[in-house]
Amino acid sequence: MKPEELLEGLNPPQREAVLHEKGPLLILAGAGSGKTRVLTHRIAYLVGRGVRPDRILAVTFTNKSAGEMRERVERLLSAPLDGFWVSTFHSASLRILRREGPRLGLPRDFVVLDEKDSLDLIRRAIADLKLDEEMFPPRQIQHRIDRAKGEGKGPGEFLAPDFPGAMNFGNIYAAYQSLMREVNGLDFGDLLLNTVELFKNHPDILRRYQTQFSHIMVDEYQDTNRVQYLFLELLNRVNRNLCVVGDEDQSIYRWRGADLNNILDFERDFPEAKIIRLEQNYRSTRSIIRASSALIEKNQLRKGKTLWTEREDGHPVLAISSRSERNEAASVAHLVEHLLSEDRYAPGDLAVFYRTNAQSRPIEDELSRKRVPYQLVGSLRFYERKEIKDSIAYLRAVLNPEDSLSLRRIINVPARGIGKQALTRAKEIRKRDRVSLSRAFRRGLMEKIFPPASSRRIENFFHTMEMLRNVAAEESLPNLIHRILDETGYVEALEHSRTEESRGRLENLGELINAARDFWERGEGGVVEYLDQVALVNEVDELQDSSRTVKLLTLHNAKGLEFPVVLIVGIEE
Repeated sequence: MKPEELLEGLNPPQREAVLHEKGPLLILAGAGSGKTRVLTHRIAYLVGRGVRPDRILAVTFTNKSAGEMRERVERLLSAPLDGFWVSTFHSASLRILRREGPRLGLPRDFVVLDEKDSLDLIRRAIADLKLDEEMFPPRQIQHRIDRAKGEGKGPGEFLAPDFPGAMNFGNIYAAYQSLMREVNGLDFGDLLLNTVELFKNHPDILRRYQTQFSHIMVDEYQDTNRVQYLFLELLNRVNRNLCVVGDEDQSIYRWRGADLNNILDFERDFPEAKIIRLEQNYRSTRSIIRASSALIEKNQLRKGKTLWTEREDGHPVLAISSRSERNEAASVAHLVEHLLSEDRYAPGDLAVFYRTNAQSRPIEDELSRKRVPYQLVGSLRFYERKEIKDSIAYLRAVLNPEDSLSLRRIINVPARGIGKQALTRAKEIRKRDRVSLSRAFRRGLMEKIFPPASSRRIENFFHTMEMLRNVAAEESLPNLIHRILDETGYVEALEHSRTEESRGRLENLGELINAARDFWERGEGGVVEYLDQVALVNEVDELQDSSRTVKLLTLHNAKGLEFPVVLIVGIEE
């Protein structure tokens, strides 16, 4: 498609945004105003005008939206975009650290910890400091550490003498970081924090990426935090071709550290910036536009825009007042049943939103009672299920023998007689000699500290892992996972169990192999790239495109999704 053809069908503000090639640009995009269309057409237009795809960095909110953006641009251009960087902040940082991490003292094969692994290390940090979990709840500490990293703060900032109230938190934070170093791990917050540190401390690396990216585009800019702002500010000091798309009226992530000032102060940071407002809504009816506009205009921290639509009035917004949570859930289930009985809607057309996951239980009860199929988004995700985490841990340990966190998880899974006593002795050696858990086990074998029967089992386990390491160099990714599950006895143990639960776990393992096969056949990389992708998957990425189930999810997980019918509960809060 020629550059001028890309402008067809765009309204005047959309066209103006696509045509803006040089200098900073702020696109204030109201809900449903076609911002994704503008971003994809703008990227395609730049490529059509001669900008190389590898000189464009596009940052989106989820991995799923990044994939969709790439597909849409490639469709517009009828050609693959070789070298084009489209990813989340975390994915982009991970890619940079895999390449440049050794300059910070990071091993190239560092492990990206998921939320559960991170929480386990925080619990260990609290226990090592002999603090009480009731006084320092691990999940709250995890949230505070994540917020601190989003604000660009390390443990030292909470250990200052003039900040005594935070001393214990600072100590836990420092101990947690120390434990992560022991297992060669980084959590999500570290990915960005380390990349910013890399750019600040190594000007040659920063210059290389500043030169590489002539144009940077960022979606959902109102939800960026301090460290994401620093990442962009450092990269944009040379070319200043930064295009950000956002809407201060849709900022809902302050609890996660999002800084609304990033978008409110954009003109202060870039005085030469051009501002374009996208105000025509293509998604909603007039009644919805009127209702939402009447609410949001009460906000004081906003730049202001007037949404409008050419669509009809449509159904009025329906408000139902209920006496109790149970009564509210019954009303929702009755309304869902009524809408489905009209044959105008499939279950997948309907979504129920709430503020927190705890609010789903009565709705689930009522929908189950009426036999309405539903999918709970953001509960136990596929990659958080035990059998999947075990398989991924095996894959990580095969790839990296020094990965103590993964080894600790799988050393006796399935049960092979390497009990807690053997693990405790290995941990003592690890602490004594400051080595990985794998090296500690091997030293324990040499020093004959394990009983003979236990030693044989440990030797057999490491022999199997060494054999799988050789297999990894020859086999495809899906075949490697299949061999791991076979050689370690994992599948055999589940088959012998013969319970409904074990059958479900076997089905999930089959789905894992299918997912790995899809990844491998798309040519997206090998084991390292697959593990990186798995580490960065979130709830919305795993949302199934199913028309057979009503979706139940939080407002935060619903961001960016569309449904013909939406019911919101607990709106009094």
